[in-house]
Amino acid sequence: MSFRKASVRDAEVAGRRVLVRLDLNVPLSEGHVEDDTRIRAALPTIELLRERGARAILVSHLGRPEGFDPALSMRPVGERLAELLGTEVEQAPAVVGEEVEAVASGLGDGEVMLLENSRFEPGETGNDPELARRLADLAEVYVNDAFGAAHRAHATTVGVAALLPAYAGLLLQAEIEHLTAIAEDPARPLAMILGGAKVSDKIGVIDRFIELADQILVGGAMCFTFFRALEIPTGDSLVEEDGVPLAAAALERAQASFDLQLPQDLVLADRFAEDAERRESEGVEVPDGWMGLDIGPRSAEAYSQAVAAAGTVFWNGPMGAFELEPFAAGTRAVAEAVADAPGTTVVGGGDSAAALQQFGLAERVDWLSTGGGATLELLEGKVLPGVEVLNDA
Repeated sequence: MSFRKASVRDAEVAGRRVLVRLDLNVPLSEGHVEDDTRIRAALPTIELLRERGARAILVSHLGRPEGFDPALSMRPVGERLAELLGTEVEQAPAVVGEEVEAVASGLGDGEVMLLENSRFEPGETGNDPELARRLADLAEVYVNDAFGAAHRAHATTVGVAALLPAYAGLLLQAEIEHLTAIAEDPARPLAMILGGAKVSDKIGVIDRFIELADQILVGGAMCFTFFRALEIPTGDSLVEEDGVPLAAAALERAQASFDLQLPQDLVLADRFAEDAERRESEGVEVPDGWMGLDIGPRSAEAYSQAVAAAGTVFWNGPMGAFELEPFAAGTRAVAEAVADAPGTTVVGGGDSAAALQQFGLAERVDWLSTGGGATLELLEGKVLPGVEVLNDA
């Protein structure tokens, strides 16, 4: 699929101030960046702009502050970014305002500054036109490279993009090309592995890919919502009550002609804890007083075989409570199968990415998406407002 939006590669940026929306929403620990994956993903666009003599003004959100919160300042992010770029990154004292304008107007060609956390501004999430205008006043060109925030119509993703020549960054473009290829032109067979807790988060993807995929393999806590829809006892397992009708409808649609697989066996625990009593069940009925915390070995083997035989694999969501070692085997087996798969492998961000990192396998997939909700919405076929607003190619 050809990308339909103007790319940063086509932008005239030499000597111009460029406002770049990034997704630098990284975990912090004691004032330091704990995982710099998203910062590294932003480097190619920043480096391209610097090489071409742009004056880069970077902006991102961090966490969910309610107004100013010093614990969620961008300063540690800027410090890590400066280390990775090997150049100074000037930290702005705020998102907008006279002091910020002074720093921006002092930038030289190839220099970089980082605005404060965009969510310190109450107008960010409401796409306030005044905040968008003040951001646009800082620059002459806009680039959106924040795929992880492209499904949100905020001032830094949509408002400002409507006021300046607006281009897609390299990461945003690559994300969209890799993810749309799954729906539009996958090598067959196409296997979708979906886990995590909530059916409601994934139902849009399931509904679309019942038509498009060759197999959908379901794991994680959301399988219990499907089992409830099938009137199979789920014990104390996590069931999303509101998701039961959605699961029932998906099963009905899939029944006619489609391979929607649920686990065949489970790993059970008497409570959610590392030192819980653990047992493997032959089938999928969960007795009272027990909860399912992982898919069982037969299911893990079946899913791994499906992955090995697939031309394209998409994986989003763990198979169980992989953060607890006794219940990590199912997720580990799927992660290893995806890493070893001969076909094209695409992994949706969030917990699946964390699992790959934990098992040391992140380098062995073809595309590891930085998006969570944005990844799922794009696969559902939804329009992402932060992409839609960019100039057409």
